[in-house]
Amino acid sequence: MIKVLFVCHGNICRSPMAEFLFKQMLFDDKLGDQVEVASAATTRDEIPFGKFGHDLDPRTKRELTKQGVPFETHRARQMTAADYDHYDLLIGMDEENFYDMNRISSGDPQHKEFKLLSFIGSTKDVDDPWFTGDFDTAFSEIKQGCEGLLQELHNKYLH
Repeated sequence: MIKVLFVCHGNICRSPMAEFLFKQMLFDDKLGDQVEVASAATTRDEIPFGKFGHDLDPRTKRELTKQGVPFETHRARQMTAADYDHYDLLIGMDEENFYDMNRISSGDPQHKEFKLLSFIGSTKDVDDPWFTGDFDTAFSEIKQGCEGLLQELHNKYLH
């Protein structure tokens, strides 16, 4: 089984959007039993006072609903060093996430960390819609990146 972790700043917008979209893509491709998918944050910003993390941003829920992507109750959580050992691919949304992921993983010694849009040959970031308010563009870019990632999994891991 291939294990994929999507990572963003707070784990309430981009990374869970990618998680639920990618799960749907795997289900549609009949690969849901071959790939484990989850998401996490690089910070504790959405995990107040060390308690349970916040649920999805309401705008994320609206966008996923609009796009026909099913989702479930979600609780933000922070990426850990143990996640680095558990997952085969750790995928950040922007350069800041990538930097923070490297800090958590002690420099990505196994070269398992990537930016999402690198799977479509781009160095561009998926901008944080929490700040921009542009959930349409974030979803579109995440979808493109996930399509590239799915192709990469087919090419390298799934036969």
